[in-house]
Amino acid sequence: MMANVATAKTRTFTQKARRAQIVQAAIEALAESGYAKASFTRISQQAKLSSTGMISYHFSGKPELFAEVANTVIGQARELTAARIADETTHRGRLSAYITSTFDFVARHPLQARALMEIVRMVRDGRISGLDDVEHTVSSVECLVTLLQQGREAGEFGAFDCRTMALAVRGATDSVLRHHLCGQRTQLQDAARELADIFDRCTRPT
Repeated sequence: MMANVATAKTRTFTQKARRAQIVQAAIEALAESGYAKASFTRISQQAKLSSTGMISYHFSGKPELFAEVANTVIGQARELTAARIADETTHRGRLSAYITSTFDFVARHPLQARALMEIVRMVRDGRISGLDDVEHTVSSVECLVTLLQQGREAGEFGAFDCRTMALAVRGATDSVLRHHLCGQRTQLQDAARELADIFDRCTRPT
């Protein structure tokens, strides 16, 4: 079947609802079965669709569908983080909010977090093409670099390389969350507070 019968601007309410239904089913299939078993058949069953053709009508293939899944999850996570950061009045508070909101998103939306992890793993293992932009977006630390630079200019942070510190924050955060999502259960709230405290101490002016 012909995919993408309408552009994002011209899709009807029904088409948007169907795409959202398929995306949610793909999230559940990826989280529960892994990317190796997240076939269109599995996803159509999860969405209670009559055939895989309904997926093909809205998405040209797995790359487009999984890109939509990734962008949906990333958008949800960014919305939560932005709201938490906006509530803070200091750069130190914003750094803490950045760290703790990431853990909070995983605690609130474990299926979405696992699905995104599966997509990134799929890209890195070379199991799917056309999703390099997704991996780049997931691994980007540009917003965190900017936050640290602004805090340093305001005198709230010490004289460190902001990109190196941003990579350290993301590396530590991602490592703890990856272990949690892979079955090594972690008390996420405790881990979030611990990491926020560690990097609060690491970034203080000397």
